[in-house]
Amino acid sequence: MVSACLGALVGLIRQWSDQKDSPDREADFGGVRTYTFWAVLGCVGAFITDRYAAAVLPIVLALIGLHLTALHLKNTGGSHPGSTTFAASLLTCLLGALVQWDYTQAAVLVAATTAVMIGLKQPIHAWTRTFTVDDIRATLQFIAITGVVLPLVPNQNLGPFAAFNPYATWLMVVLISGLGFTGYIMMRLLGAKAGITITGLVGGLASSTATTLAFSRRSKDDPALSASYALAVVIACTVMLVRILVVVGVINRELAVSLILPFVLMALPGLGFALWVWLFRRPADGDVATPHLHNPLSLGIAIKFGIIYAVVAFLVKAATHFELRGGLLPLSFISGLTDMDAVSLLMANSRNDASVGPVLATQSVILAALGNSVTKAGFAIALGSPVLRRQVAVVLGLTILVGVGCLWLVR
Repeated sequence: MVSACLGALVGLIRQWSDQKDSPDREADFGGVRTYTFWAVLGCVGAFITDRYAAAVLPIVLALIGLHLTALHLKNTGGSHPGSTTFAASLLTCLLGALVQWDYTQAAVLVAATTAVMIGLKQPIHAWTRTFTVDDIRATLQFIAITGVVLPLVPNQNLGPFAAFNPYATWLMVVLISGLGFTGYIMMRLLGAKAGITITGLVGGLASSTATTLAFSRRSKDDPALSASYALAVVIACTVMLVRILVVVGVINRELAVSLILPFVLMALPGLGFALWVWLFRRPADGDVATPHLHNPLSLGIAIKFGIIYAVVAFLVKAATHFELRGGLLPLSFISGLTDMDAVSLLMANSRNDASVGPVLATQSVILAALGNSVTKAGFAIALGSPVLRRQVAVVLGLTILVGVGCLWLVR
């Protein structure tokens, strides 16, 4: 029964996908009934294989494969089963075998994955069509460098104060670039226009600074949408705090926990502004053009972050070596003006080796967030329309004031 249900699920999505492509025709190479039978065949074949004849299940799989191959050769008019149909059919048969062997959870997982991938055929095709040559080149470069070079990079401390670890530095680049790439992909999936809230959320995940720059400039070109752009900027800046919490938590959970309360308090002005706009001043036009972002997997962006991380790591090691721990706070603020990811990751790593105390590490990350907020407020004031300048400056100004108060809270 379980095998039949899982097969029917895969067949339902397969038939729906075929009929969505061509509404006037039935599924040519299997739908609900066919996939249900294949799953049952797999279950019965596995049962007979276990009890009576070891070759039954392999024969069933071979017959399904031969059947699909014959259909492929027979249909010369352009309609024939492709590789996806072939793989889905064999997987459905094996689902029944997994159920017979009491791997029901694994069978459900495989069935769900198969159904999702079949159902996402059109969105995936539409998404890949938006890729540019630069996107593919940047992604391939990064995969090559990460998958080939990273394992070969020496994992040892080098240079003055043993401040430079090539492996640790590039690992941080991989972490930040990977998270930014997730936001970049989501931004590309949104298309040319998307809702303000979604654009701000995804922009904050990809790059809150780039989002602030893009929308601040646009507010001058299109002042009628200034309120919409301001909302997108504020949401992106608020999501940035969540993003940092996630990144820090991957490296050091203790530091992430200590940052939860300060970051929640710093997020309140942005959340309050978004709620106020949503309830009382909701913009008439709910869609804004998504900002153009550079692929964070590009080699140039990765190298720039690696250099920033290495320089800040050297300065932090020098400060701790000469016991100038008080110098870490202004260093964190200055570094945060350009990039707060480097300081945040360094403090998380410093907590792992206990080279920096918990209070100092927490204050350093908060100061980096304050520096980053100052930079984005400056961009909004310098580049934005009067409406955007006023709204973003008030929200980020309150965020900075709350952050300063949080520095005393964690003492």
